[in-house]
Amino acid sequence: MPLFPSSYSSLSFQHIRVSHVPESAPSPTPVILITLYRPKNHNAFTDIMTEDLERAFIMLSLDPRVKAIVVTGYSPPNAPNQIFCAGADLDAGLSYTHDTARTHRDGGGRVALAIHRCTKPVIAAINGSAVGVGITMTLPMNIRIVSNKAKVGFVFARRGIVMEACSSYFLPKLIGLSKAMHLITTGSVYPSTHPLFSELFSEVVEPDQVLARALELADDVAKNTSAVSTHLMKDLMWRNPGTAEATHLLDSKILLELFEGKDKKEGIDSFLQKRAPEFKASMDRDAPVAWPWWQPINTAVPMTMEDVNLKAKL
Repeated sequence: MPLFPSSYSSLSFQHIRVSHVPESAPSPTPVILITLYRPKNHNAFTDIMTEDLERAFIMLSLDPRVKAIVVTGYSPPNAPNQIFCAGADLDAGLSYTHDTARTHRDGGGRVALAIHRCTKPVIAAINGSAVGVGITMTLPMNIRIVSNKAKVGFVFARRGIVMEACSSYFLPKLIGLSKAMHLITTGSVYPSTHPLFSELFSEVVEPDQVLARALELADDVAKNTSAVSTHLMKDLMWRNPGTAEATHLLDSKILLELFEGKDKKEGIDSFLQKRAPEFKASMDRDAPVAWPWWQPINTAVPMTMEDVNLKAKL
């Protein structure tokens, strides 16, 4: 088994904070909280934040002690205008000087894919306004809880760029093509309560209730659900084979294997015995043979011979 940190709170991240729930817990807890943390810059997205988030999600995805993840934005105490993430840092956060069309990998997309591939449920606690990558990074998350005072914008047309973070894939599937087209065509910022977002957010609550509600949901998920079941169902929806018949054949293969699995036995036993379940299966050890049923795409930057020679010297 890979070596995991004795405490996530002690790891060195620059533009995020990773903490246990409760924060005082000395060792990793079933629910882990990730906080976007750039207090002086409205948690604006940077290359460093890309590296931090990608690293955190890869570790948390593999760590069997972790059952659910909540992502929120830092907000100063009693702040009148809370901001989850102000989008990309347009002043100093992103650099493309050394990139080419062959080697560039959008930072928002790297984070979105790390979340998309994460084997643990991820819940967004959008405690304030979110624009650009600040909202698109949440699209691959399982659940989005938002403040009723937040403002949300897919502002790309007003910045002369295109939507990023794989959002042209996620957004229309979440809210429908018509509403997605409206949002990206206007590029406007709307209140989170606007009908355009009716399918995007699971719950719209008061600002001081956002994180508490997200943590409450994460705790329930961590205690009562199988991480393997949840991840497989997420993949079945996002990576559906495309027809009812093909889906039926795929469902059947997966169900047959899970019927013999330890989480299925524990789910039945705990229900019949009227006790809380103790699901212990993980995707790295207990994924069905049929997974992955799609052809995985390698999004890593292609290596040059110079890179290969450098690695050989190291």
